[in-house]
Amino acid sequence: MVPAEVPDAEAEPDGLEDRLRRFVTIWSRAIFPATATSLTRPEFEQHLLPLARSLRDALHDRIFDATPAHGVGAALVGAHCTDPDALARSLGVVDAYLVLYCGEAADPAGELAADELRARCARLQATFAAGFAQALRERTLAEQEAIARSALAARGAAEDALHATEARFRAVFEGAAIGIGIADLDGRVLEVNDTLTRMFGGLEHHVRSRNVSEWVHPDDAPQVWGMYKELIRGERDNFRTEKPFFRNDGTVLWTNLTVSLLRDVDGQPQYQLALLEDTTERRLLTLRLRYEATHDALTGLPNRTLFFERLEKALAPARETPKDAAKDAAKDAAKDGTKDETNSGTKEAGPVPAPRPAARFGLCYLDLDGFKAINDSLGHSAGDRMLVEVADRLQSCATAPGEMVARLGGDEFVALTTGPDTQREVGELAARILGALATPISLDGREFTVRGSIGIVEGKAGESTAAEVLRSADITMYRAKSAGGNRFEHADAEADARAITRHGLTTSLPAALERGEFFIEYQPLVHLADGTVHGAEALVRWSHPTHGVLSPDRFIPLAEHTGLIVPLGRWVLEQSVLQARAWQEELAAGTFAGPVRINVNLSPAQLHHPGLVADTVEVLERIGLPPGSLCLEVTESALIGADEDLLKPLRQLAEMGVDIALDDFGTGYSNLANLRRLPVSVLKLDRSFTQGMQQHPADPVDLKIVEGIVSLAHGLELGVTVEGVETGAQAEHLRRLGCDTAQGWYYARPGPPEMLHTLSMADAV
Repeated sequence: MVPAEVPDAEAEPDGLEDRLRRFVTIWSRAIFPATATSLTRPEFEQHLLPLARSLRDALHDRIFDATPAHGVGAALVGAHCTDPDALARSLGVVDAYLVLYCGEAADPAGELAADELRARCARLQATFAAGFAQALRERTLAEQEAIARSALAARGAAEDALHATEARFRAVFEGAAIGIGIADLDGRVLEVNDTLTRMFGGLEHHVRSRNVSEWVHPDDAPQVWGMYKELIRGERDNFRTEKPFFRNDGTVLWTNLTVSLLRDVDGQPQYQLALLEDTTERRLLTLRLRYEATHDALTGLPNRTLFFERLEKALAPARETPKDAAKDAAKDAAKDGTKDETNSGTKEAGPVPAPRPAARFGLCYLDLDGFKAINDSLGHSAGDRMLVEVADRLQSCATAPGEMVARLGGDEFVALTTGPDTQREVGELAARILGALATPISLDGREFTVRGSIGIVEGKAGESTAAEVLRSADITMYRAKSAGGNRFEHADAEADARAITRHGLTTSLPAALERGEFFIEYQPLVHLADGTVHGAEALVRWSHPTHGVLSPDRFIPLAEHTGLIVPLGRWVLEQSVLQARAWQEELAAGTFAGPVRINVNLSPAQLHHPGLVADTVEVLERIGLPPGSLCLEVTESALIGADEDLLKPLRQLAEMGVDIALDDFGTGYSNLANLRRLPVSVLKLDRSFTQGMQQHPADPVDLKIVEGIVSLAHGLELGVTVEGVETGAQAEHLRRLGCDTAQGWYYARPGPPEMLHTLSMADAV
């Protein structure tokens, strides 16, 4: 065999080719003694190099595919490495050295975690073994079956030809690496080779004396014996299947079984030939790899992959319709020797069995409260020990049939229960989980109480997909966490819809600003003394293409959470200042009677932004609006306990002449003495203080409170603005109490800037 050409080493990154060659050297040393080849070891090593490169590339493909390892295993058989020991040694080398020499060194960017590389390596080993076994089986089957057929077909030939054929047949039959058995059409075993005898425990008479029909196993595929009967009748020439057998000691032997029909010279069925490849070890390896791929390495619980498989089965069970039930009843009657004559009228029909009740499921999605603090304070090792203890406690809570617990990752766990009564059981399961977590966990000599938040989803199978159920449980879990944690909440479709809508709005916010979907409405500020328009407050709106016009309370919190509030706030400031400047120009031209002042809201995130002062100055100077025509509104809660670093930007703006209004005054429970140190010039009284003035007579307590606040504000030389004025009675009470300005629906709702033209001209008249 001509060794494959080695690619130019310059095509590989520095050092990677050398590490690959070291891996190949280890591989060749391990399997060369078990190889029947005419190549020298250096030549054999050159032959292994492209195979190793294929394994390395598969290990690091962005989209992992273990298929190349199948070809590597087959290529090893093609190089005459057919000894089973060569496979075992190859798998050992790949397991021990592939990630070591071709793992991190070939992944300098660190895109793949070590656990992911080990998992991929395990998958490659399994596929490697499958390719080796398939190639060996196909090679052996092709050779042995042809020889066996020739031997049996030549039994009626001349004595010398029979003797020669028998000798060849015996050589192959006895020396074959797979088990071979010959039986007649009645199933009596006539011949078995030593390999087959060893596979069944080493006692030949326990194999030769048996009938094929005795080798029934509970794990047989349903169609196996049907195919066997077809073969005996001559309706098929062969079949292949994976079949287990019981050995003499009661253990299970798993095989790849090929049964072929041997015909006589007239084409009539005569014998059956069975070829058995022992796949027990490979099956155990596959099961071990499957376990590692579907279970969490830290806790031993089922992982996300296995949980999704189980959840999908629970959500899509087989259902029996009335029609199916009738068919089953007919089949049962046929088995009992009776006849269903429902349609003939000769026998009274029995009732059609009722359909089975629809299956139900219940899912608990658990997230530990405050687990990050454990990792941050005690380290990840202590956090891992806590997760192991939590996993053990969760397993003790889900021991009933139809229940399972899995770890999704981090400190997130799920518990699933199935059955007809999950409406009750899932709540009991969640309560058991919280109860199990209540006992403190000891870590490094300290005791920690574990708390958790659980989201519960329960319902009928078939109504939702696994992804939808898990998403709803996740949303519900965060609702439980927001409510204080250490509790469970049941899923609510409306709450889920709101959460999904919030998520959609959050993700579409950046593009909305770029597409110009935001606009500003203005609500006039009116002098209470004479009713003239004093100014206007700028209120941003979002014209969403799906949800229509959204008020600030729908998207401002989302913008603050994502950080978009800073660019959005700057855009609002710029547009509002432009509008105020336009009003000033119209005022100078005599086409507008006011206002010339504009109020713009500042969020807490904007207050902390280092560019607040610079951005405000730049906008005012570029547009040409005097600082005295701008008022920035800051909520009282944002300034509670504010230090000088936070107040410094506001002081700078106030010193420039920009008015600062303390918005929602009276709702933040701030110390009134703090007003002396805040750089504010206006108090905006919250509407909650004036609602009692809508009734007749007005609430005397509200009147006293507002009177006291107005007196305090004027004593500190602060103006007073009142929000939410909706009736003339309110406006009159506030005027008598000495409030300076007011806004609300009594005067006008927020609207386009043109609306203020009408109001201001009416005031002028």
